[in-house]
Amino acid sequence: MLDEALRADAAGRLRAAERDRAPIEPLTDTYPDIDVVDAYEIQLANIRRRLAAGARVYGHKVGLSSPVMQRMMGVDEPDYGHLLDDMVLSQDEPIEAGRYCYPRIEVEIGYVLGASLPGEGCTEEDVLAATEYVVPSIELIDSRIRDWRIRLADTIADNASSAGVILGDARVSPKGLDLADIEAVLYSGDGPFDDTTEITRGNTSAVLGDPTTAVAWLARKVASFGVKLEAGHVVLPGSCTRAVDVRPGDVFRAEFAGLGSVSARFE
Repeated sequence: MLDEALRADAAGRLRAAERDRAPIEPLTDTYPDIDVVDAYEIQLANIRRRLAAGARVYGHKVGLSSPVMQRMMGVDEPDYGHLLDDMVLSQDEPIEAGRYCYPRIEVEIGYVLGASLPGEGCTEEDVLAATEYVVPSIELIDSRIRDWRIRLADTIADNASSAGVILGDARVSPKGLDLADIEAVLYSGDGPFDDTTEITRGNTSAVLGDPTTAVAWLARKVASFGVKLEAGHVVLPGSCTRAVDVRPGDVFRAEFAGLGSVSARFE
């Protein structure tokens, strides 16, 4: 475990890496004693700084929600990060890829809460009762760690490698969908307006068997850090496809069976 001075130093390194688009060496190399508690406290230190500067919490994201990623990281539970309002991106405006270090996108459904979730003891039934609607979404992820050479503490400290969120236009009641069995396909193409070539596909069952399970886990997990999932928050439960690298000029469209689509354009 790190002392407060080392946690502050690590948080400062991550802030500078994001601000200057200058990736740093893994925190797990620089601070060999770093653990998961340190990593969450480093994440929270940078989030609190951004909130003090005027940002507000837009929601939360779950990472490492697939068994494959958990095995790769050597863990048996997901991790989480914050979504702030200055991370919200638009389908209608091109996204500057050069603002990020190593941008990638992931395909997810988003839960928009109409009521706050309980913390300890939160169940899937609580999540479904509190969810006002679900939306098609793309999460923009990035790593401020050089070449994505991340271990668990690296990605947690780095806000679970989150960088942005794009929501589609559809608003669908969770009562009308089997959220554990939604097919998703990501398309792209060769030209600036071509999004017709299939890049990857997946199913929401890849997210802990049911993405609602991931949201319930998140509500319980953040409660231990004094955080609550509140009415109006957007929650991203984890990707149902592999992550895809982003380059300037790329155009993407994610189609969700029964839910609609969401697009992203990069320049």
